[in-house]
This record gives sequence, C-alpha cells and structure tokens, in this order.
Amino acid sequence: MLRDKSLIPLSHQHQRALALCVRIDRAQPIPEKDFAAWQTEIEQLFEQEIEIHFAAEENTVFPAARSFPKLIPLVKDLLSDHASLRTSFSQVQTGAVSSESLSALAQQLSAHIRKEERQLFEGLQELMKPEDLARLGKQLITALKDATHACALPNEATRLKAGK
Repeated sequence: MLRDKSLIPLSHQHQRALALCVRIDRAQPIPEKDFAAWQTEIEQLFEQEIEIHFAAEENTVFPAARSFPKLIPLVKDLLSDHASLRTSFSQVQTGAVSSESLSALAQQLSAHIRKEERQLFEGLQELMKPEDLARLGKQLITALKDATHACALPNEATRLKAGK
C-alpha cells in the first residue's frame, strides 16, 4: 500500500534511521578505534531526530491509533520498543557499547521501524478517514518541526567502505 502523505514525514525519518542500521550492520566488526566516531554519529541522530520522532509518535500517532481496538496491542508493543530503544541509545551516550551492542541496537531499531511501517501505518491508513489522516499529518508537521530534516553525512570512520 502506498504511504499516505500524512505519514510521509515519519517514513522519511525511518529511511534515514534504516540507513544507519545498514551501515552499522555492514561495518561489523567495528574496529575499537572507530567507536568514538560511531558513538558521536548515533548520539547526534538520536538528539536531532529520533528523540523528537519518538515524542511525535507518542503524543500524536499513538493516541490516534488507540482509538481503534485492533491497534491497541500494537501501540503497547511499540511503546515498549521506544523504552527499550531509549535505554540502548542511553548506553551509547555513556560509552557502554561494544560492536555487538551496536549491532543489537541496529537490529532492534530496524525491527521497530518495520513494525511501524508495516503494521501501524498500514493499519492507520486502513482504519482512519482521509480527513482524520490529514489532520494527523498537520499535527505531525508541528510535532516534528524541531527535528533535523537534512540527511547527515557519515564521517570517514562510519562511511561504508568499498566492498562492504
């Protein structure tokens, strides 16, 4: 199903986060000397986009989804994902990470995004009236206004290498 234009801002952010997940996965095992660069990039993405993205979903999208009994268990699951992901991002900020934990973060974030795209967004598009989706889209624009909208370029240590 094509993504409704009201949800596209979130989907664009999902694409950027998935790109990070792919780079983390392909960089494995991450050399110890590159950890600081990865840590900086992940912290920056969390602060400039993901944290704002989570708040927009929790304050705008999830309440709309809860009005449909079919989506309530999914929203509970997604909220649990957010809590777990916040803990993982916090560990990155404190430096309590390893190559394996970065890989686990990438897998967890990727699975969460796919769940939102394939289950939540599809469900909302199926169940919501077009005018309600449009209203949700306007609320999202306001909720996401402080997020960085530019694609951050990886630094030398976090850039995909040829052959990876």
